[in-house]
Amino acid sequence: MHQSLKKRFDKPTPALLFLKIMAQSEVQLIRKSDFIVDIFAVGAFFAFMFSILRSHVPSNDPTMIMLWSVGTAACMSGVFWLALWMFRVVFRYQKELNARK
Repeated sequence: MHQSLKKRFDKPTPALLFLKIMAQSEVQLIRKSDFIVDIFAVGAFFAFMFSILRSHVPSNDPTMIMLWSVGTAACMSGVFWLALWMFRVVFRYQKELNARK
């Protein structure tokens, strides 16, 4: 029984074979400088949204206004960050594909 288990687990699974067959992308889609740019862009977006959202919180308590405007601005900044990354990666990839043609 031990030998049959050993033979069974020594064979690579189809998922691992698929990962080994895939070629790596030749286009560098992510750069180290992107993180610095993102920190400033998302920080500026957060500050802008925070200033806008303060007047939209239906409360008179300054603590609640701060809490809900920070929470909402943080969520919206996360979505902005994801959209920024998707735009950047797709733009660079399309730019590289057009350069090859």
